[in-house]
Amino acid sequence: MLTVDFGKLPVGPGVRVLDLGCGGGRHAFEVLRRGADVVAFDQDAAELSSVASMFAAMDKAGEVPPEATAETVTGDALAMPFPDASFDRVIAAEVLEHIPDDMAAMREIHRVLKPGGLAAITVPSFLPERICWALSEAYHTAPGGHVRIYTLAELTAKLKATGLEVGPHHHAHGLHSPYWWIKCAVGVNDDDHPLAKAYHELLVWDIMKRPAATRLAEAVLNPLIGKSVVVYVRKPA
Repeated sequence: MLTVDFGKLPVGPGVRVLDLGCGGGRHAFEVLRRGADVVAFDQDAAELSSVASMFAAMDKAGEVPPEATAETVTGDALAMPFPDASFDRVIAAEVLEHIPDDMAAMREIHRVLKPGGLAAITVPSFLPERICWALSEAYHTAPGGHVRIYTLAELTAKLKATGLEVGPHHHAHGLHSPYWWIKCAVGVNDDDHPLAKAYHELLVWDIMKRPAATRLAEAVLNPLIGKSVVVYVRKPA
């Protein structure tokens, strides 16, 4: 399930991409399939071990173009172990809402981007996130949880303040917001609740089958209740 639109963040052979806070690696895997050189970066060494295993499995299955490379690096988003201007592209998907000093992380994104480089920044959308916070304290107070709710205006203002040029934006995952509202209402850790379980099965079916009806429904819902907002930025040349 991709949040970033690679039509707006083009990657391919010869393009070096940082997936900052890669988590399970969903965007890193797509970058690799498209033939780019990807660095999956996260502070969770166990998560990165799983990502590295998937990179190896993809290569064995013939899913990796010959020219593409992939590596995993453990570290802190506030002090990344990369030289200035190291990457053509940066992806930071659902990361900044976890970081108390979010502007320091944005300055690091600016630093490691090459002049003219592009980045995709995704965070939870304001309205769906506000509802989640209202329904469940546990949703946002768990260790490593969300420390803020962004408005689009706040996010773009902070990105501009670090020297990045803000481009287009869009919302994504409109079908996923009701799932999280259900989870927050019945208990964020209660995966076995019948309502949460049934909706999760619907989402898995949608991801696997991608039927036209749910694609249309999500396109309608995204601007209204899209779970994530994606902002594309550029480092001035």
